[in-house]
Amino acid sequence: MKWNLPNILTVLRLLAAPGLAVMFLYFTRPYADWFALILFLSAAITDWFDGYLARAWKQETKIGAMLDPIADKAMVVIALMILVGYSAEHWTPWLVLPATVILFREVFVSGLREYLGDTAGTLKVTKLAKWKTTAQMVAIAILFSQGVFEHYFVMATFGMDAATMDQVLTGQLEDLNHMRWHLEAMFWSGRIGLWLLWIAAALTLITGYDYLRKAMPHLKES
Repeated sequence: MKWNLPNILTVLRLLAAPGLAVMFLYFTRPYADWFALILFLSAAITDWFDGYLARAWKQETKIGAMLDPIADKAMVVIALMILVGYSAEHWTPWLVLPATVILFREVFVSGLREYLGDTAGTLKVTKLAKWKTTAQMVAIAILFSQGVFEHYFVMATFGMDAATMDQVLTGQLEDLNHMRWHLEAMFWSGRIGLWLLWIAAALTLITGYDYLRKAMPHLKES
């Protein structure tokens, strides 16, 4: 393996994927949410940089081309697993359904590529697939930020009874702990993150069908 900078960034991104889960094993929330958000954003940024640098410096390698999509899939799969797992108390289908679609597509397309073997080159990454990956990354980052806002909102309401909370949120009492801001940020980050995740799920279905259509000539019986 050639240890040039693009390949190093790709390997670091691959290692960062299980690091997301480690954050929630060794840190309490909201610190785990913060660390996971920073780690995920850093990995998403390197996803753009490693490809750009490899092309600009003419350092594209076979190992880099192989590891790059694996790192992307690992980041998305593990991040969705964490988001669904830590939202189990809410267990909303609005999060579970698009996450299921995305995970199913990743497994399905990976299986197609493995079966096709040497002819897997027919399933080249399209521009729409890149937009799908971008939508997934942005949606997951925003949903991680919702966990941060949610826990700061809970901390701001610590020790308050329901009546006091209602008075603060309705403006009858001074909002010293910025409760309203944290509540609004929690609400909109959750909504925007879910909207983007559904968009990513729709793009996932479209690109998955496109890959299946391209693979069909190779799946016909002789």
